[in-house]
Amino acid sequence: MRTLFLVIGIIALLMGLVWTGQGAGLIQWPEQSFMINQSQWMWYGASTAFGGFLLIMISRKV
Repeated sequence: MRTLFLVIGIIALLMGLVWTGQGAGLIQWPEQSFMINQSQWMWYGASTAFGGFLLIMISRKV
């Protein structure tokens, strides 16, 4: 269970950081993404990254 939480947490953290970067317009990849410069994706990404961080912390305590 510990490994599963860690893997899912890392994936969620990285995915959330990418979404946040795209929403903020810092990551312009792919060029025609609907997420670029859309502020709601900054919030979705930040929430996902935070959830991933929590899963990583939980996996270290279990």
